[in-house]
Amino acid sequence: MEIIHLRDDFIKLGQALKAAGFVESGVDAKYVIQNGLVKVNGQVETQRGKKIIAGDVVEYDGKTVKIEM
Repeated sequence: MEIIHLRDDFIKLGQALKAAGFVESGVDAKYVIQNGLVKVNGQVETQRGKKIIAGDVVEYDGKTVKIEM
């Protein structure tokens, strides 16, 4: 499991996918999120702008990243 450390209070889901290296671009992030391929805390999330906060866990393509302060 990878860990992303927040600089602010939150990070948007699309940005988190890019920061973790799960996708290469915002367009890729948009595609995988809209197609229901991303989970946040075990629930499918389809909003690219979803605010991800410390303690959240994002999953995509068998990879997991935890968000921390």
